[in-house]
Amino acid sequence: MSTKHSLAAAEFLKDSGKAQWHDQTLWMVRQKRDRMSRTLPEWEQLRDAACALKMYSNSHLAELLTEFETNAIKNGATVHWANDAQEYRETVLKILKDHGVKLFIKSKSMLAEECALNPFLEGNGIETVESDLGERIVQLMHVKPSHIVLPAVHIKREEIGRLFEKEMGTEPGNCDPTYLTHAARKNLRQIFKKADAAMTGANFAVASTGEVVVCTNEGNADIGTSLHRLQIAAFGLEKIVPDLDSLGVFTRLLARSGTGQPSTTYTTHYSRPQEGGEFHIIIVDNGRSRILAEKDHVKTLNCLRCGACMNTCPVYRRSGGYSYTYFIPGPIGINLSMLKNPEKYYDNVSACSLCMSCSNVCPAKVDLGEQIYLWRQTLDGLGKADRMKKAISDAMEVVMEHPGIFNAALKAAPAVNSMPRSIVYSKMNAWGAGREMPQFARESFNSLWKKGKVKTEDK
Repeated sequence: MSTKHSLAAAEFLKDSGKAQWHDQTLWMVRQKRDRMSRTLPEWEQLRDAACALKMYSNSHLAELLTEFETNAIKNGATVHWANDAQEYRETVLKILKDHGVKLFIKSKSMLAEECALNPFLEGNGIETVESDLGERIVQLMHVKPSHIVLPAVHIKREEIGRLFEKEMGTEPGNCDPTYLTHAARKNLRQIFKKADAAMTGANFAVASTGEVVVCTNEGNADIGTSLHRLQIAAFGLEKIVPDLDSLGVFTRLLARSGTGQPSTTYTTHYSRPQEGGEFHIIIVDNGRSRILAEKDHVKTLNCLRCGACMNTCPVYRRSGGYSYTYFIPGPIGINLSMLKNPEKYYDNVSACSLCMSCSNVCPAKVDLGEQIYLWRQTLDGLGKADRMKKAISDAMEVVMEHPGIFNAALKAAPAVNSMPRSIVYSKMNAWGAGREMPQFARESFNSLWKKGKVKTEDK
């Protein structure tokens, strides 16, 4: 039975050249991460510390968030709490309406994507512009980001050139990256100047100081917040960290894991409003506190949103971000979507080879692959298990539990090697649809062992 993911992946793979380019581009980022991690002898100790700090923070959310709120208010900020996406959207809208905002500019925020903020504001008469270059590209194309750090990684520069020619009047046929970047910068500069307010997300929120910390490479968040006296920052409650020492652990891991940089170009601490201005901070739950009760999946809250799991995932790299039905793709998206609504997003768990590479690269040691395996065990209970896979599994159980049948199957298996290709690669053979089948050995290990043909070494 084909899943939504497999069907969408098949569509992505029709353009084999672009699919190969997507795979290689993301693998290059993964290699940069590896090289950067090897420059720090304490890399694994940092990962251990990050995991421990996250587990501590997530088990002390109430006190840390209360401490953050107290210190943020002392700094002069206004703190809002939002239980769900609707309350978050309504809070942002009220702030903007109270100040007569018509043009709103924001930097990258996956929370805003999660809560569908942009279409909500647009529907209420507030023009909302993304200032991150990748986010701006996908916004102009009217598509969703395909990666949480590299939102336009699936779009080739020739496509961007045509888009900018239409939207910004750039030179026809000019797809030079430097030229296109300068064109986007010039276009956004005018929007920055005309906007009435600016918004950021948050990579971290420091409880001991009441600061919101935003990590970017383009400086777009800093421009927006510098130009406008009305500033909004919003973050999911799992972004809280205890203190600045803890923050140092995460900032050493974040960029190295996500993009292979020692640090992001800009790491900005926001604590107080501009003189004569207002700084509003929105702390959002939207199901996060419920995850605390999921003992097998609570580590999902450790996620730093670095994207390393996507860059290493062989399935994501070869199927693209749009093959997933949740707004966050890749291994972390599979787990988050199942925590959100398993009946709706169950098909995503098939998009995993269980190679565990995602778990191995995660800077905060989220057990991503292990969790996906656990989610697969729940599919039958949800009534979502693949009927053919169940039938095959039941048949294999019979074979494995009866030695006579097992040995007869082993003896007969090599006959497949000489069967006509049309039979071996029939519709019944899903594995062979996109790959060559291995050759069966003429004699099984089991048989060789019984005949004493297997050499062993005395220890």
